[in-house]
Amino acid sequence: RSKRSQPITMSKYEIVSTTKVAGGGTYQRVKHESTSTKTSMTFGLFLPSTHATKPVSETTPALFWLSGLTCDDTNFAMKAGPAAFAAAEEQSIALVLPDTSPRGEGVPNEDSYDMGIGAGFYVDATEEPYAANYKMYTYVTEELPKLVEESFQVGTVKSISGHSMGGHGALTIAFKSPTSWASVSALSPICNPTHVPWGEKAFKAYLGSVDAGKAHDATELLKGLQASCFDDILIDQGNNDEFLANQLKPEALMAVGGPQKVTVNMRDGYDHSYYFVSAFIADHVAFHGARLNKAQGKLRASSSSYDFSATTGKPIKCKAMVARGPKQPLTEEEITVDPPKEGEVRVKVIANALCHTDIYTLDGFDPEGLFPCILGHEAGCVVESVGPGVMSVQPGDHVIPCYTPQCSQTSCIFCMSPKTNLCPQIRSTQGQGVMPDGTIRLHDKDGKDIFHFMGCSTMSEYTVLAEISCAKISKEMALSKACLFGCGVSTGLGAVWNTCNVETDSSVAVFGLGAVGLAVIQGAKMAGASKIIAIDINPEKFEMAKKLGATDCVNSSPDKIDKPIQQIIAGELTDWGVDYSFDCTGNVKVMRAALESAHRGWGESCVIGVAASGHEISTRPFQLVTGRVWKGTAFGGFKSRRDVPKLVERHLNGELPVDHFITHAFEGVEKTNDAIDALHSGDCLRAVVRY
Repeated sequence: RSKRSQPITMSKYEIVSTTKVAGGGTYQRVKHESTSTKTSMTFGLFLPSTHATKPVSETTPALFWLSGLTCDDTNFAMKAGPAAFAAAEEQSIALVLPDTSPRGEGVPNEDSYDMGIGAGFYVDATEEPYAANYKMYTYVTEELPKLVEESFQVGTVKSISGHSMGGHGALTIAFKSPTSWASVSALSPICNPTHVPWGEKAFKAYLGSVDAGKAHDATELLKGLQASCFDDILIDQGNNDEFLANQLKPEALMAVGGPQKVTVNMRDGYDHSYYFVSAFIADHVAFHGARLNKAQGKLRASSSSYDFSATTGKPIKCKAMVARGPKQPLTEEEITVDPPKEGEVRVKVIANALCHTDIYTLDGFDPEGLFPCILGHEAGCVVESVGPGVMSVQPGDHVIPCYTPQCSQTSCIFCMSPKTNLCPQIRSTQGQGVMPDGTIRLHDKDGKDIFHFMGCSTMSEYTVLAEISCAKISKEMALSKACLFGCGVSTGLGAVWNTCNVETDSSVAVFGLGAVGLAVIQGAKMAGASKIIAIDINPEKFEMAKKLGATDCVNSSPDKIDKPIQQIIAGELTDWGVDYSFDCTGNVKVMRAALESAHRGWGESCVIGVAASGHEISTRPFQLVTGRVWKGTAFGGFKSRRDVPKLVERHLNGELPVDHFITHAFEGVEKTNDAIDALHSGDCLRAVVRY
């Protein structure tokens, strides 16, 4: 957090209104008594849908938007909100929309649009009658950030932008305190206010002289920068702006030169209005979103510090959710986790995402299911200690446990082959619920063994993994999101990119719109598929499917279709079927339908869902004779220790968003049964439990 010049007293607040907006986020208007302006102030606050599921230890990054002359806190939301809110939702950032001045009875005003109420110029007035109330610089830089951070968990990492007078405010505020802001941009800003009528009038009235305004003049401040403070500063300006020559003067800013990069885009034909703002606001939100999320990651990495010296080499007692038998609720128990042995890693589990495979085993459908056991295999963890011979990770590293290991030994024909990711190095012991040496590290309060699950067992505050099952990832990635790459999301993406290698302009059908199916849609869209058909019996899932790239949605409930779904796909939605089809249900009848939806001559169908024990697939051999290919995938073909870190990097670079998969969040391992209930509710993609 940035240092503040003086203590700012917390102000009480009232949420005046809350409105759901397109994309799933909410827009609120918040009123509070300001200690800076000594008046009631109202600001707008957009919160992305991911704000509700973020870790309580983190705040949502925020873009502060400063409006121009005559505006209040609502103008931007009403006129540019649809574009801005959708872009902010995509970036998972909040928007903070303050008023442009103090308001209310007794607040000094002038009968002019460019002075007084609606025209605070984002300075702290020193001259009467404005000095008592017009403290907009302090309000925007100190009081409001403190309020939204402490009351709404927003804006530990923040950026700033604005339009016209607000663009002036954004640039000057950022230049005066560059370490407080991750990035800065502006649309049609007043670039050199000490040399234009608007600025001259305001500075004389608020600060006593135009010369005093140099401390709030972007051009003058830019001249004083001795080094680059931001990787870039984005400015958009319409060349048909009626105020361009006399009031805005971007050429003055552009003439400064110096070490700071400034990108000025002159937009042909655009004026000064909100039509201009709404045309380019998404570009600015994306500009800030990338930098905010990168800064948030760096802050996260710098604060990731653990001292495990007290537990290294010793058994650890911790809480875990134990599956005592099939179709029974998990029981919260204190267990003992032994120290790691040779080639093993003990980890502290930070977050665990519930996967349908866990429920599949808990319900007794897994032929390898052993009880009692500790389920869980989609997690984000911190290495607590390592056993002898472990070289690839060390205490403090962040890792994702991977149920598909990667030994990387040159003697392993599977790891050496580009055709598969199915390393068998520990497969036999993993299926028996034990560690590679045949023994167990998990014990109940009576000292009895508890079986491991999929080599992971992450429904426990601590667990032990094989080193070859640990994918080391960047500490910049939130572990509560990184856990998604441990199974379902990676599986869906990899089925598209690796197993089937979907090409640009392909047609795709996806059966089952859980997290895996939606990841298939997202991966197909990223691969350039031009037709993506989403099939499910729950039409409530279609909105998210379309958001991720589905072009067609089909409700396959028996009462909604009058023929087999494969005849609708191959015959109505397409002439001959789709190039690629994916089953994400685990239902063998759906697997057949997916195959028979594939294109005659070259269609490929990929089985992703795991069927219940004893179930078999069937089709007429003629379906294969006529050119269709039936294949399957495990973990999407990704070689875990090599590829999972790359997926994380793609997320950190803004190329691979995953926040939308987290629909439910819980705190404490003891809430795992609540997460299971959520998963059964039908509206849950991933429920993440943070320990």
